[in-house]
Amino acid sequence: MKKQFYKWIFFRLMGWKIVGSIDSDIKKCVLMVLPHTSAHDFYLGVFTRGITGLEMNWVGKKELFRFPFGFYHRYMGGEPLDRSGGLNKVDSIAAIFEKKEIFRLAVAPEGTRKTTKDLKTGFYYIALKANVPIIPLAFDFGKKEVNLGKPVYPTGNLEFDLNILKKHFLGVKGKIPENGFFFS
Repeated sequence: MKKQFYKWIFFRLMGWKIVGSIDSDIKKCVLMVLPHTSAHDFYLGVFTRGITGLEMNWVGKKELFRFPFGFYHRYMGGEPLDRSGGLNKVDSIAAIFEKKEIFRLAVAPEGTRKTTKDLKTGFYYIALKANVPIIPLAFDFGKKEVNLGKPVYPTGNLEFDLNILKKHFLGVKGKIPENGFFFS
């Protein structure tokens, strides 16, 4: 019932579409979400998750998961990030991948909704450390489509792998295009 409701809103009312798919056999991955220019990206992700029926996750500081909002954040795919014990973010998130049977982590490599000239590379090193593929996911407001790409398995050569991943985002427009990251 909820899935049908999401489809009706997303496809009929909003006029969006989903292009591509994520193989449900890929239980663990990093979803590289670009461009991230607006808070509207959140509900697009919620609709995409609901329509595809695939669990998609995010991480946040552990304080977000306390009463009264902890239940809601977990329900929405959130996982608390505990960096105690001297672990850095990459190691902490890789440890979450180890503990979970299914964990598809959505990350916005821009790290902001404002204009940026550089991507944060943590998503790449998380995928490398957790030994999981990176799946490019574009919210294209120009075409009104969520575009799900093919998995890319990190080789350890960041520049080489980014050149492969960036092809998925060429011509994609965020909600606020001037704030989007542009691959050159």
